[in-house]
Amino acid sequence: MEQYSITGMSCASCSSRVEKAVSGLEGITSCSVSLLTNTMAVEGSASSSEIIAAVEAAGYGASKKVTFGEKDNNTDYEEMLVDKVTPDIAKRLIASVVLLAPLMFFAMGHMMGLSLPLYFEENPLANGLIQLILSGLIMVINQKFFINGFRGLINRAPNMDTLVALGSTASYVYSITAIFDMADAYMRNDIAHAAHFLHELYFESAAMILVLITVGKLLESRSKGKTTDALKGLMRLNPKTAVVKRGDKEIEVPIEEVSVGDIFVVKPGENIPADGVVIEGSSAVNEASLTGESLPVDKSVDDSVSAATVNQSGYLVCRATRVGEDTALSHIIQMVSDAAATKAPIAKLADRVSGVFVPVVIILAIITTCVWLFVGKELGFALARGISVLVISCPCALGLATPVAIMVGNGMGARHGVMFKTAAALEETGKTEIAVLDKTGTITSGSPRVTDIIPVDGMSERDFMEKVYSLECMSEHPLSLAIVEYGNGMKLDRQVVTD
Repeated sequence: MEQYSITGMSCASCSSRVEKAVSGLEGITSCSVSLLTNTMAVEGSASSSEIIAAVEAAGYGASKKVTFGEKDNNTDYEEMLVDKVTPDIAKRLIASVVLLAPLMFFAMGHMMGLSLPLYFEENPLANGLIQLILSGLIMVINQKFFINGFRGLINRAPNMDTLVALGSTASYVYSITAIFDMADAYMRNDIAHAAHFLHELYFESAAMILVLITVGKLLESRSKGKTTDALKGLMRLNPKTAVVKRGDKEIEVPIEEVSVGDIFVVKPGENIPADGVVIEGSSAVNEASLTGESLPVDKSVDDSVSAATVNQSGYLVCRATRVGEDTALSHIIQMVSDAAATKAPIAKLADRVSGVFVPVVIILAIITTCVWLFVGKELGFALARGISVLVISCPCALGLATPVAIMVGNGMGARHGVMFKTAAALEETGKTEIAVLDKTGTITSGSPRVTDIIPVDGMSERDFMEKVYSLECMSEHPLSLAIVEYGNGMKLDRQVVTD
């Protein structure tokens, strides 16, 4: 499975369009586009250049996604997962709200009992021009809606942004015609008629549409940003450096410089930098990050060790057998990433619906406007109803709800050591009624605790526990920590331990 990063998508209709374009290529057996992570997973014999060209022909951007741990690649993967979109949307929203407040004052202040400055009270045209300028600035700030929306329309793939762009543009253009009518009334010195045209201005609607949708985009973006937390957590497990032997010297090098066959050393408390085999020393290694087992595993010569596990006690000298993208941790990270890029059957159904949703909404908006005109309503009244249909009919929730649930499920599973190979497997798990486990004693709270105390004959339980407590205070072993915790609860005295 190859993964690509996709740019320019704004809603479920966009992801459906990209998926359809790539699936039509010869040799493609499977294509799945995730709006949530802006990625595309592809299986088949088509070349990368053909796939990227197909995406670009559909009106979007594409690039090959690098694999975590890939050798000779200096990509900062955590940096890739940093949410840069939400802060940008937040800035746009703040700037828009700052301009929207005075716009609403000039447009609707009189309805709320607020008095306009005398100049604007007596000069309706100046009022209208102020509204035109303020709403125009808000449209410039949120120009992304118009760029994406009209590009989708030109490419015959209308999307959610198309609905927003059409609704806002219709309100703005209609209001500009009312400004011209107002100016014409001024030329005829008919101030009263000019003031009447203030009721025909919908500049505040053109701007409010953009601000409300931006609020929704901000909430959506924050949800998308949080879903990558599980991947970030896994990536942080991977050490950034390793101590390798070069002749008689131990040198600390970046993890990218470790090769298969290199001899590396791991001191107590350090993370193991690569998959390898112990060639000298013995220790207890905490493998909970990979296996979920709460107790450390004893390691000695010829035992295998895995990257990102923690050496707890002894000094280990190991030979690297797998590095970079070949380590067990890298495979787990890739599995979580691939699962996020695949689609559950229910998500594909949602995409099919949202793919035809936008064109249907545009047709319904036109029909709505025409029906109100047919029954004798004014153009402004009819247009307002048509715009309402455009803006309120939002297919994004339909296209995002299922992917968000899948991504959060994968993330929660990864944090608890449960990996799903595909979204379809995750969906099936939701229908599970019976779980059969092939191990005993490992489905626990994750940390051991003292259950029974059996003192040596002739020794009181407290004396016995004080000696054990004093010894175990010197150790970091999970069983020692359990005994120390129990001893603290008994308020035992710590004795001096020697030899």
